[in-house]
Amino acid sequence: MTPDSVRNAWYPVGLLSDLNPDGKESLLLGETITIFGSDMGEPRVECGGRGLPVVPRFGHLWTSLGAPDKDLFTIPEADHPDRTLVDVGVVRVKCSPLRAVENFLDIAHFPFVHTDILGAESHPEVSDYQVKIRDDVDEVWATKVEFYQPQAAKSAGGGIMTEYMYRVPTPTCSILYKTCPPRPGEWDVIALFVQPLTEDLCDVWPWMALFDDESAMTDLIHFQQLIFLQDRSILESQIPKRLPLDPAMETPTRADLTSVAYRRWLKRQNYTYGAQLVAG
Repeated sequence: MTPDSVRNAWYPVGLLSDLNPDGKESLLLGETITIFGSDMGEPRVECGGRGLPVVPRFGHLWTSLGAPDKDLFTIPEADHPDRTLVDVGVVRVKCSPLRAVENFLDIAHFPFVHTDILGAESHPEVSDYQVKIRDDVDEVWATKVEFYQPQAAKSAGGGIMTEYMYRVPTPTCSILYKTCPPRPGEWDVIALFVQPLTEDLCDVWPWMALFDDESAMTDLIHFQQLIFLQDRSILESQIPKRLPLDPAMETPTRADLTSVAYRRWLKRQNYTYGAQLVAG
């Protein structure tokens, strides 16, 4: 039985721009849902004839199979009038939804998976950084992360040392704040919203809030899709398929501090869907 902590969470189920009144079936936590758009009033989501709660936010429709005890998280940068908001679309990945989030938190793979874009094999070093579970907001944060990137963004003209902050507001969502090449002192925002279809299958909805007045929307979408598609083959080859929560099952390094904190936080949340609790 799926724990209440899992059923009561908010999940993305589609782009607001793609909704239609005829309805579209999808999966959420192994259950069939139907998503309806509307020209009049709010969109709706049903499961077994039962209406589910909905929140339209960040260009996506969000729902829950249970009864959320708090509102969906906010991203203040989404309301900045000068930012370009990018709905990247969806990528289906044959992996645990938690694996997809954890991979997004990992910078050590940049030089080897995203070679000459987000990393370079000549600069594989991961410097010390800080990770904390912030009890006041019940989120995981990693700060003071720095990494050399040959092309930090579509608009970047050359390699730079890029600073990052990672934020995990829910078990299946992660938000990255990174150096903004066209506007020093500001942060570009790249988020990964994950829809758990089953325990080892998910739809990933990347989304961005950028300062970029030069790049065409199509180019921004293609750039981010390229990055994530490079990750997909790695995600789909990981063993075990579900994310191990027992610290004895995998050996972390200093570069894995965020992953360790994320797994510890999942156990605190009693979020076990797509997780493997013991070896075997």
